[in-house]
Amino acid sequence: MSTNRRNFLYSMGTSLGSVALSAMLADEAAATSPSNAAKPTGPMAPKQGHFPAKAKNCIFLMMEGGPSHIDTFDPKPSLGKMHLKEFTRKGEQKSAMESGKRYYVESPFGFTKHGESGADMADNWTHLASVADDLCFYRGCQVDSVNHPTAMYQMNCGNRFGGDPGLGAWITYGLGSENQNLPGFLVLPEVSYPQGGAANWSNGYLPAFYQGTPLRPKGSPILDLRPPAGVTSERQRANLDFLSQINATHAAEHPGHDDLNARIESYELAFRMQTEVPNAIDLSGEDSRTLDMYGIDGKATDSFGRKCLLARKMVEKGVRFIQLYNGSWDSHDYIERAHGNLVRGVDQPIAALIKDLKQRGLLESTLVVWCGEFGRTPDNGVRGGVAYGRDHNPNAMTIWMAGGGCKAGHTIGATDELGMSAVENVHHVRDFHCTLLRLLGLDDNKLTYYHAGRFKQLSQFGGKVIGELIAG
Repeated sequence: MSTNRRNFLYSMGTSLGSVALSAMLADEAAATSPSNAAKPTGPMAPKQGHFPAKAKNCIFLMMEGGPSHIDTFDPKPSLGKMHLKEFTRKGEQKSAMESGKRYYVESPFGFTKHGESGADMADNWTHLASVADDLCFYRGCQVDSVNHPTAMYQMNCGNRFGGDPGLGAWITYGLGSENQNLPGFLVLPEVSYPQGGAANWSNGYLPAFYQGTPLRPKGSPILDLRPPAGVTSERQRANLDFLSQINATHAAEHPGHDDLNARIESYELAFRMQTEVPNAIDLSGEDSRTLDMYGIDGKATDSFGRKCLLARKMVEKGVRFIQLYNGSWDSHDYIERAHGNLVRGVDQPIAALIKDLKQRGLLESTLVVWCGEFGRTPDNGVRGGVAYGRDHNPNAMTIWMAGGGCKAGHTIGATDELGMSAVENVHHVRDFHCTLLRLLGLDDNKLTYYHAGRFKQLSQFGGKVIGELIAG
């Protein structure tokens, strides 16, 4: 079947071309004066924020499924006295083994305080404990939904119902990116996308070049990254130059199609990425000590270790926002086994990431965030009488941050004695989003985009910065 130029351009949507289009789709703002000739131009060029930034980049560690704060970083010794007592709203208590209803569940993990800050961590966080004083724990965040997809959308995009821009999209819209040869917003998902799918890193109603670019977890991270066998870079360059001449003639005949030049420029970005990306994603140049530190080739740690090491390399390359996914934290039963395995897979890589950034002088300018979409309840239904787990809880969760101007070595906020609800320094997630933007030098009230009749923003209708989370 014959095709025309427009169809050919759109047919690139499943490979390197789609990555390039994401970053260059509307690059009409070419430099028009000699003073701008040497500076990056277009929508992804670096931009000034609204405030002096404490962080230049962000690595967002998303633990999909809702990790239990009670079994990770928020110990509740009172649950020991309530274990297997029936939970009722009236506060009546009786043996769950007799009733077969809901019951309180104590944590199967012991807790220890670490560092000069006395940070609380479950004992199976053996590596993260070594960087306790670099972390800022926040226990006061609340969300609105107990359903995974809607809660994921709210944590990632500020809106429970999908269709809005992701955090990385807003941040690259506001700040651009320091590397014009790589996408400014990169996503490292698992083989199975998180609940809610790619909408978690969508550009929403923002222009398309702000959407997140996912790297495939297996095989080539980006399809068609390398040219076909026998095609040299010189030949490819010549082909692009010839294609550019043809397209320039076409563009001159259709002056009203301003986005055409931007689509043509996507070829140029794709060509540059073929040079930049292979080196950026290649871990073979790392020394054995670094690979061992991240747990590369370890049975439990290899997968997330590679993501964390790749995130460090992306920060070095100037990528603005990198989001890493780790799934299966939805532990309704067998929480000791489930959370135990999950912590084993991420503990060493995350600690290595923080140490590596710090020793390279990058932690101060890189904000690292760890969270899920909600927390867990102190009670659960009986699963065979002994398969203790926890249900979804939007009213209590633990988030921690490192680097990037956060108040390291502090625990901010608190939940009640059983971990059911936040009770100190309580804020909706929209305020947490505003705080992240502020650390990156952005004002949520000024970072707006006109759509559907009003100026929209990440917080939806405005929020406030949680000042206690920011270092003085």
